[in-house]
Amino acid sequence: MMADFPFSMTGPIGTRATLGLIVLKYDETLEQDMRRLFPSRDVALYVSRVPSGDEVTPDTLGAMQATLPAAAGLLPPDAPFDAVGYGCTSGTTVIGAERVAALVRQGVVTRSVSDPLTAALAACRALNVARLGVVTPYVGEVSGPVCRAFETGGIAVAKTVSFGEAGEARVARIDAGSVRAAALEVGRDDDVEAVFLSCTNLRTLDVIDNLEAELGKPVFGSNAALAWHMARLSGAPVAGDAPGRVFQT
Repeated sequence: MMADFPFSMTGPIGTRATLGLIVLKYDETLEQDMRRLFPSRDVALYVSRVPSGDEVTPDTLGAMQATLPAAAGLLPPDAPFDAVGYGCTSGTTVIGAERVAALVRQGVVTRSVSDPLTAALAACRALNVARLGVVTPYVGEVSGPVCRAFETGGIAVAKTVSFGEAGEARVARIDAGSVRAAALEVGRDDDVEAVFLSCTNLRTLDVIDNLEAELGKPVFGSNAALAWHMARLSGAPVAGDAPGRVFQT
């Protein structure tokens, strides 16, 4: 006969902060980057996935509205979340940041909600950037709204380049050399005060420091901006080698 054995209870894993992340089904990059940027054992990072299309179009991005609350609801319900991030820059531009936050809160209780667009706008303000250069992997019907969202947020887009890629799986395979070349193309423009590398599936962390050194301007991507903003909202410590000037603000 098996007898019950007494046990004691302890607190949550995230003694410094508890973070949640909602990642697109096809995204291979964001979760890896966030674990690099939040390596502390005192920070709990929980990840859920939301269904997303294999191609990035306004229709597939907007369709996430229907499943975002359920995806948020798959995060641990008893974890005391300090911040939850929705991991899609272009999705936020289509759905709207306020709507995204409301949908996330339908599924999970959290002190704060962030997204890459809101985070990037906050980073621009922290860096005193008024004129931005933007690199996107998207097709024009998706890139255009991303740039207009910055304009609506009070940040002029002085120059932009796009890889014109619709396939989400292919975006994760765009190499560092291509990202670097595109960033230099926009960053060398005298009207550009900083460069934003848009898309959470784009591999950007390893090129940021080198680009900033060459351009003499701030460079940040969707993932770096989201991590920086969530750190500010939650008090979570970031990695000592987190790349870019934004982490020094």
